[in-house]
Amino acid sequence: MAQILLISRDDVTKFTTMNGNVDTDKYIQYIAIAQDIHLMNYLGSDLLETLQTMIEENDLVNQYELLVNKYCKPILIHYAMVEYLPFSAITISNKGVYKHTAENSEVVNKTEIEFLIQKEKSIADNYVKRMIKYLHDNNTLFPEYDWNSDNEVNPSNQLNIGGWYLQNGSNAKRIDNDCKGWYL
Repeated sequence: MAQILLISRDDVTKFTTMNGNVDTDKYIQYIAIAQDIHLMNYLGSDLLETLQTMIEENDLVNQYELLVNKYCKPILIHYAMVEYLPFSAITISNKGVYKHTAENSEVVNKTEIEFLIQKEKSIADNYVKRMIKYLHDNNTLFPEYDWNSDNEVNPSNQLNIGGWYLQNGSNAKRIDNDCKGWYL
């Protein structure tokens, strides 16, 4: 069975700076990665599978349609860019790994790519916050969100912002990734 993606090529080119001339083959796998890693982390496997089934059967209705269009699509669009950007200038072929350059253009440096990645991640994270609030405020509409039948991936109700290290003299103390148990 083919994987059902919640966004299309048009969604990515319409709502990001990606040029419509970029071949779908160059970035479709990053949409799948963003969906499998980022979106599933916040929806859980049961709710994501429910949405995929509804899309496949052309039966996306009511609150599920709202969830996909207003929350999931923007998250997925921008996390797909986060995953794609580091590889955007690279091609792997039978002749090896190489970087593209054009006659009348300049290749951006690593710092500029990292800035773009961080901007896309910041946008995606904002949409994640909105979706988590929506799901919590409307948890009765989405029974798949509250429980997972096979306990594959349970939904995270917190935005993963990474760990912080604070230096205090020679003792560094860690604040954990999910913002529980902060200590100084």
